[in-house]
Amino acid sequence: MSNRARETIIECIRKAQYSGSNEEDIRQQALQTLVAVTKISPQNRNVVAQIDGAISSLLSLSKSHFPQDQIQILALSVLFNLSLNPNLKNSLARTELILHLNTLVSSSNLDDSIDSGKLAASLLCSLAMLDKNKAKFGVTGTIQVLVKAIAGPRRPASHHLLSSLAELVQFHGNCTLAVRAGAVQVLIAVAESADGEDLSGTSLVALGLIARFEEGLNELKRTDRIVVRMVGILKRGCMLSKDGASEILLRLFDESEECLRDAVALPELSSVLADVSVRCTGRAREKAGLLMNKVMVASV
Repeated sequence: MSNRARETIIECIRKAQYSGSNEEDIRQQALQTLVAVTKISPQNRNVVAQIDGAISSLLSLSKSHFPQDQIQILALSVLFNLSLNPNLKNSLARTELILHLNTLVSSSNLDDSIDSGKLAASLLCSLAMLDKNKAKFGVTGTIQVLVKAIAGPRRPASHHLLSSLAELVQFHGNCTLAVRAGAVQVLIAVAESADGEDLSGTSLVALGLIARFEEGLNELKRTDRIVVRMVGILKRGCMLSKDGASEILLRLFDESEECLRDAVALPELSSVLADVSVRCTGRAREKAGLLMNKVMVASV
């Protein structure tokens, strides 16, 4: 990196830290430059993070009283860009920032604040990808916030919220919190909804991850008509949904004789699995074959 580029970044951080209503245009221009220089350059992101007080200042600027304030949106954009560097994810996942993201996600005005809401959800998802960060989100109430937000009306950030939950439930403690918060029923409802195939597929990915742990699988087994509902998704879902539903059925059949008996009793199951085997590719086709074998063995 040239000295000129470094000096530009330092100067932008200094201007972004200006206070007073008369300095808003200066702060906005400085933040716009920071968004641009951190968008494509990992090296620039590291420089910003190394400047004393830079992250704290960006966090403060992201706490605007007005959700659509450009200063807030730009500050969140810079923080998101910084989070793209794997080496910065841990230091960015401060309790203060996570609690702020929780507030933005759970805000009743989120539908009116498309930019801020999507940025908050995207930043949350990015930070959640680091295994070391997953427990932090568990102790700050993020799991409950995500489940509640996902259960609400569809919003521009819904996919990011589902992806965040899918990342976080890979940690056992977070899975427990998700099950207690009602995530299994919420995710099934999203998977069965006609609002969007992308959301359905992502919700089933999250559900499959929850099912890896005993409490998640037990909650699935207790769900009314779970086999029929997963077969229904196999019939009409997108490729990702079919793959997710197949994974869940495999886990249910391995752990529950009752679920396997329910499947054998479904006259349409064989034709549905045959259709998946013919029309789908990759993992969905492979899983359909495994399901077919289990059903045939159980039928004998």
